[in-house]
Amino acid sequence: MSLPIRRRAAVLALAAASSLPAQAVRYEGQDFPDTLQLGGATLQLNGAGKRQVAIYPLYLAALYLPQKATSPEAIYAETGPKRLEMRIVIPLIKDVSTQEFVKAIDKGVNRNCTEAEKAAVADRVKQFNAAVTEVGRVKKGDLLRIDYLPDQGGTILTVNGKVWGRPVEGQDFYTAFLKVFIGEKVSDNRLRSGLLGQSAS
Repeated sequence: MSLPIRRRAAVLALAAASSLPAQAVRYEGQDFPDTLQLGGATLQLNGAGKRQVAIYPLYLAALYLPQKATSPEAIYAETGPKRLEMRIVIPLIKDVSTQEFVKAIDKGVNRNCTEAEKAAVADRVKQFNAAVTEVGRVKKGDLLRIDYLPDQGGTILTVNGKVWGRPVEGQDFYTAFLKVFIGEKVSDNRLRSGLLGQSAS
């Protein structure tokens, strides 16, 4: 026996909706999904921004969280999986050494963490930076994801789908890492604003 017309139409509409990809946010000519699945959780796009050195863009970044938040403190306090995604967009040069990222991480942690926080994560920052160094160089089109997956050991670095290094334990490390981008003393305030869901223009 066939379904009534209205019910059949509703079923078809639901099936079509469930097959659609997550909606995307357009930023600087690239699409960022507004939700994604990570570590068994649904994460929401908190914001996106651009890291620019002088007049040249280096990368676009997007921050995904279990719940949207507009303050760094609220973001640090969130538990569960998180993702910072970086899309390399350098326009005129062939590639860039990942040592530039290592320098930025060291500088950001030193500026934004207390002495006690720095002491607590020092060895893990070295561990993460060793993995970043091993990558060597990145070029336009490369995709870096720094995921916090507490059920899989902590912070995991992937570049173009390949995992580098071992998971870095502890939410305190991921918080120190995020402070490089959204702490009070960052190198790029427009990037910070974008990741916090404010205007990144």
